[in-house]
Amino acid sequence: MFPLYDENPTRITPFMTYGLIGMNVLVFLHQVSLSEPQVEQFFQLYAVIPQQLSASFAGEAINQPVAEWATLFTSQFLHGGWWHLISNMVFLWVFGNNIEDRLGHFKYIIFYLACGALAALCQWFIGMDSAIPSLGASGAISGVLGAYMIRFPQALVRTLIFLGIFITTLRVPAWIIIGIYIVQNVISGLADLQRAANMTMETGGVAYWAHIGGFAFGLVLGPLLGLFNDD
Repeated sequence: MFPLYDENPTRITPFMTYGLIGMNVLVFLHQVSLSEPQVEQFFQLYAVIPQQLSASFAGEAINQPVAEWATLFTSQFLHGGWWHLISNMVFLWVFGNNIEDRLGHFKYIIFYLACGALAALCQWFIGMDSAIPSLGASGAISGVLGAYMIRFPQALVRTLIFLGIFITTLRVPAWIIIGIYIVQNVISGLADLQRAANMTMETGGVAYWAHIGGFAFGLVLGPLLGLFNDD
């Protein structure tokens, strides 16, 4: 099940959503132009390294040109591969426009970045001593999904459905798509806490607790920032 587009009209052009997608694509194109050692250095600088973040919170000096707290934001624009990037950007394209429409451009970008940073902290909390870089827009986008589910639960989303060798499209209520997404993450996260703490997309795993945390904060921050103000 893969969303293609939602059927809710918007009142404004979602410039921030388009801009976020463009920035993620540009950063990834720069990333793939680097050699393997350069990519590793790039991740060390701009991804969240839980071990280093823990040390910085403890007051230890980290000899890096980018402050460790800043990686909670820069890491949101890094991706571990083409599928990681494409799947994240499709979900942002489908669900982000209506959240931006309801919150407005300025509140939306605050909401997005805050959900991403708080999601990264959730993953850090599970594995504070991990040296594996944590990166990706999934936590922020999970926040968008949380806000979308409570604001537009009955919205219909045109969805790509795989039935064995057959592929078709159906109009599916948003709460079903998002519900399946979060249930899968909760089950996977609870099934193996240690693995969830030490895997990120670039190593072939999923930062489940960043997804769960981002979704939860989206449920809270969306209404606080005015998600329902036009009702």
